[in-house]
Amino acid sequence: MISFIQKGDFSNLTNFLERAKEVIHLGDLNKYGRAGVEALAAATPKDTGKTASSWYYKIENKDGSASISFHNSNIQNDVPIAIILQYGHGTGTGGWVEGRDYINPSIQPIFDEIADSAWKEITKR
Repeated sequence: MISFIQKGDFSNLTNFLERAKEVIHLGDLNKYGRAGVEALAAATPKDTGKTASSWYYKIENKDGSASISFHNSNIQNDVPIAIILQYGHGTGTGGWVEGRDYINPSIQPIFDEIADSAWKEITKR
């Protein structure tokens, strides 16, 4: 026969998760949004500079959670220029222009900073 005995409750876990939910505030997300746009603009390959200057961010609050997303408004002939710079594209003459991974390396430090900041805030008690 196997038996289990459990003493206590999950109040510590519940408190931890409640603190985690409240850690990143709207003002912090705006700070990270501005930093992300700066990083993306600096890393974007430049010809005219239009794509680099077309980055923006959105913060969405929904169902008790917040998210931040980054976008680029430079779209020509229904083609998002930032994306073809990232992944590459065909030319009108049958050639191929290789993409350059500039988005991920430029934005990753911002996401790391958000995660580090949240973790420090959650675990400081």
